[in-house]
Amino acid sequence: MEEVAEADAAPERGADRTLAFGSDHGGFEMKQKMLPVARELGWAVRDVGVYEEKAVDYPDIAHEVARMVAGGEAAYGVIVDGAGIGSAMAANKVPGIRAALCYDKASARNSREHNHANVLTLGGRLLTASQAEEVLRTWLQTPYGGGRHQKRIDKITEIERRYSAWNK
Repeated sequence: MEEVAEADAAPERGADRTLAFGSDHGGFEMKQKMLPVARELGWAVRDVGVYEEKAVDYPDIAHEVARMVAGGEAAYGVIVDGAGIGSAMAANKVPGIRAALCYDKASARNSREHNHANVLTLGGRLLTASQAEEVLRTWLQTPYGGGRHQKRIDKITEIERRYSAWNK
């Protein structure tokens, strides 16, 4: 599969090029390296923290990024924690979020093209800076494929809707 031109990678929400970006202490260093990459690709970045390597709980950061995406304040979100796993779990609790932990170009491309992911999580302690950059670039430049994939996204949304009703 070929890379998508930057101009063709705009988010589905029209001209919105805002990216919510956050990390816990385990992902802080990696986040600092990835922020310039996102800006280079033309994204306006809203950094929700952390702003130093002081210990914090990743669910708080993941929730804030997911809330911004679900609420329309950002088109997409990126969260970096030590492994990327916990942030994906936390973000996916927010209705409307499809967070994907990606670790290479193939997983990044698939999460966007097939799964319509709107939040990317990265393992700051598991990827090198060059690997994380490759994943981020691929993820941000891959559009949702639609077509045959839409019925599966609809099923994910229906599961979410069904279980959200339990909380009412």
